[in-house]
Amino acid sequence: MGISLRTLKRWRRAFLGHGDGGDRRKGSPRHVAHRLSEEERRRILLTCNQPEYASLPPGQIVPALADQDLFIGSESSFYRVLHQAGQCQRRGRARRPQEPRTVPRLRADRPNAVWSWDITYLLTTVRGVWIYFYLVIDVWSRKVVAWDVAEREDAQVAAELVSRTCLREWISKGRHQPLVLHADNGNAMRAATLEARLEELGVLRSFSRPRVSNDNPYSESLFRTVKYSPDYPIRPFTSKAEACEWVMSFVEWYNPSTVTAASSS
Repeated sequence: MGISLRTLKRWRRAFLGHGDGGDRRKGSPRHVAHRLSEEERRRILLTCNQPEYASLPPGQIVPALADQDLFIGSESSFYRVLHQAGQCQRRGRARRPQEPRTVPRLRADRPNAVWSWDITYLLTTVRGVWIYFYLVIDVWSRKVVAWDVAEREDAQVAAELVSRTCLREWISKGRHQPLVLHADNGNAMRAATLEARLEELGVLRSFSRPRVSNDNPYSESLFRTVKYSPDYPIRPFTSKAEACEWVMSFVEWYNPSTVTAASSS
């Protein structure tokens, strides 16, 4: 009804007290001299619907009219009139808003159903030089199924790592339910070298949504566990061999507890 609760209660009290119970609101007596008239509103709509302005927002229409020494209304007035007319959206040749795509959901109900992998940086004693830690985990058991340490981020290293892991875990191309390998949208993850190798192994690929940083949470969570573990070196690694030795000790410590926890659940 467009009235407040206090107004309604006041009307009821007046009606029960044998009053008229009518609406005694007088409204605002203020006269706005610069308020747009109906003719000016129609002129704004006609201007916005002209072919040369049909695909432009008010932020471009008003300056274009000002270049012609024409002033019909301010930019905010254009927006307000278009909004009241139901035209405050993409107009003209602009593409209409697309419906958001459904997010594909992966189900890990057994070991070797969904793997998640990623690459993280390990600090070295040389400024600007990194050691790259490749990590593949099983989403169902959180087991580290494969890892590698390299001096570069390369799709060939990832392809060889996945190939060795599939052989060790008995992953074949003729499986009834193929393995899904999930990753983010990095260069090594999208490379054609890795894609061809996964095609040969019969492994399906899955990627995070663009500009969504939490679509690969399992690998990111384990990377935090790695770098915040009590045994993580305080000083940077001096060589690839030192980093490889530490990662090996971490995986040996992490995997038995992970497999036990998964089997008990």
